[in-house]
Amino acid sequence: MGETAQRHAVVVEGRPYELNPSGGVVILPGYGSRIHHDPRCGHLTDGDTLPTRPDPDGLLWRRLLDAEDPVAFAQEQKLLNGQGRPVTKICTCALRPVTASHAETLPYWPIDEALRVFDRERHRAAVEAADRDAAAIRDAFPWEEWPTMPVERYALGQPDAPGQVYSHALEYGSKALGSITGGSAMKHFVYRRNDGAWWYDKRHGSLAEAWEAVRAGIIAAVSAALAGRVRDIDDLPAVRSGITVLAKTLRVYVPEAILPVYADSFTQHYLDRLSPGSAAKLQPFARKELLKSLIDADPRFAGWHPQLVWYFLDWWSPMHGTGGRTVRVDTMDLREIWEPYRRGGSLPLGIDVNQDLHTFADLDEFTAAYLVAHASDGLSEQQLAARAAAAWRVLDLRVGDRVVATEGRSRILGVGEVVGDGYDWDGVLHQLRVRWWDGWAGTLAEPVAAWAKPGIEDVPAALWRRIRALRSAGEAEAPEAAEEAGPVGLPLLEDDLRRIDEALERRGQAVLFGPPGTGKTYHALRYAVRRLGELSDDLPGVDPLAEPGTAAFRETLDALTASGRLTLVTFHPNYGYEDFVEGLRPVKGAAGLSLEPTAGVFKRVCERAAVDPGRLHLVVVDELNRGNLPRILGELITVLEKDKRGLPVTLPLTGERFTVPKNVRVLGTMNTADRSIRMLDAAIRRRFAFLELLPDTAPLLDRRVGELHLADFLSELNRRIRGTLDREKQIGHAFLLPEGTAVSTPAEFAAVIRGEILPLLQEYAYDDFAVLARFLGEELVDPVTHTLREVSDERLVTLLYEELQVGAGAE
Repeated sequence: MGETAQRHAVVVEGRPYELNPSGGVVILPGYGSRIHHDPRCGHLTDGDTLPTRPDPDGLLWRRLLDAEDPVAFAQEQKLLNGQGRPVTKICTCALRPVTASHAETLPYWPIDEALRVFDRERHRAAVEAADRDAAAIRDAFPWEEWPTMPVERYALGQPDAPGQVYSHALEYGSKALGSITGGSAMKHFVYRRNDGAWWYDKRHGSLAEAWEAVRAGIIAAVSAALAGRVRDIDDLPAVRSGITVLAKTLRVYVPEAILPVYADSFTQHYLDRLSPGSAAKLQPFARKELLKSLIDADPRFAGWHPQLVWYFLDWWSPMHGTGGRTVRVDTMDLREIWEPYRRGGSLPLGIDVNQDLHTFADLDEFTAAYLVAHASDGLSEQQLAARAAAAWRVLDLRVGDRVVATEGRSRILGVGEVVGDGYDWDGVLHQLRVRWWDGWAGTLAEPVAAWAKPGIEDVPAALWRRIRALRSAGEAEAPEAAEEAGPVGLPLLEDDLRRIDEALERRGQAVLFGPPGTGKTYHALRYAVRRLGELSDDLPGVDPLAEPGTAAFRETLDALTASGRLTLVTFHPNYGYEDFVEGLRPVKGAAGLSLEPTAGVFKRVCERAAVDPGRLHLVVVDELNRGNLPRILGELITVLEKDKRGLPVTLPLTGERFTVPKNVRVLGTMNTADRSIRMLDAAIRRRFAFLELLPDTAPLLDRRVGELHLADFLSELNRRIRGTLDREKQIGHAFLLPEGTAVSTPAEFAAVIRGEILPLLQEYAYDDFAVLARFLGEELVDPVTHTLREVSDERLVTLLYEELQVGAGAE
């Protein structure tokens, strides 16, 4: 059972899994809450004889995932554990989380199986809502009026009547048709900026000329679709750059021409699933035409509404990484009047700008307006810009995204999911439409420092665990670490970790580089614990949600290292090929010491990874640039490339044929204050993806030592360093966040300045005290005597406050 059947790849909620079929029977645990497909699963520790249930078509796992009420479904299907309790989750012996690259080596879950279990009735209302939205746009903007439509009826940026323009209706007033929000208004070809100026492609000599070309291009695109020649749209230069806008326009006026799959990346994805390799050399609208023709020619979709086909494709094979998000939203001290908002299904947003966010062309326009509206708040421009960016993120929220409404640093008023159009402006209040869940409220035991500032921000997976634990009794069992680790239990990777993951998946090796104190090693280890942890359900002591600085984080690193899936090394000038690949090492034998070929660190990793191709193996190399990389890597420089993985290379010492398996990743860190990436060997640079980490003042916002605002202090200091030296010698935020917590007393701050930041600045300045004085001021640095003035901790804070905060901008 679960041993010889074909395994498949499947994507659920944006995450790839390996499906191990049940073989016709699912196993129920004695005490747990997960169905199992493999009787030898290491999580089945509660007895030799366990209850089972027939699974004749092998699709119970999918039906359980899709159940609107998993408890009711489990009771109906008699999925009960040995204690008679509903089994509502799926063990990793059935659905094992894997990397995207491993999923690509497996055949995808067969479409015939998916069609057997897909619930068409569940989507009937959504299809009808989409048709209503399309009809509403056609009624408001009849096709016959397009040849004479003025630009004011088309373009975003009409503040008096945003809902009466076509671009607004298409992007913001028809969510049931599918979303095209995101990015800037440039995708609409022409729009009016908040300052009254018009934006259009400057190859046109005037607004009138630009609008005439755009309008003619849209008419030509719809006409081509009506004539059955969708691919001709690729040859319309005035509008072919607005793929999503044109595609959604076709959904409105020619609904049978294409599927409502607007982004080109999604079209390519589904073509790769249905007809691999068919779309490689096609243009975007030729791809859309091909996708529709494949569906039309498939008798399994006969009579299906195009919108329903899209829902099926998105359910069967969603794009990797497109699962729902979890965000926290500050509630503006609404505890006393929270209940009416909760019952009304809304969340007021503390955005003090008297204008619909949809009328702003992009974040830059909104930030400018936000700075004006909050000019008297007493905050720096940088602080206000950060808050504007946090507020702007409300436009990125989609139906189904989870929302945590907070008050202060620890109080949670409610948790729910975005519904309808999400963001809404009623002329007075900015708000978010949310379906609030019952039983989610309470106070976290430990305050969350990041919640000191308003706005919208992602909730990290570890914090989500703490929030879930607040669920009221009777809702469900409080989730434990083991429960979180199963299929669709973990949220998607946070943005910073996702960047690392995507770079490693794309290239096989990546480097985190930046000035000292920007958290390079911190991020590398966070990634290792989170990514390897969620792929290592078989290892005891592994907690992918463990937070840095905790015992669980250290225990997870230890468990991953002991298993061989994580290897930590540090390069230095004496580190060589024989340490990393292979070399002669003294070995004690009967005749004394002898030199024998010995595998190096990386070779041993590759040997282990080759034995277990389904597991990810990660090598974290700290201080990558301190080693002589061409000498350390040797001939491996060729086979490290992603498309050369698996090809053999002959090792010169032993003559062995050696390969680098596809499931090995290398993540390096590099301090640019020591050596710029420009100094690296060109062949090395070509084979690594480089991700820059710069000083980030966000964790320091609203953190002060006396009157000194830490974010302003660091920003101004780095501005002076950039002006005098370069951006690679800035000071990272981590210096002011020992153990992850911002310094808060004069003694703590002074210890960091004297013991870490000053010596680094002296090194940067080559002990030139005139340069040092430009950084910190002559009240602290005497450029004549080349000394640092002896001052108390409190006086040090005051001097830096006066120089770098009050005197910001002075050189």
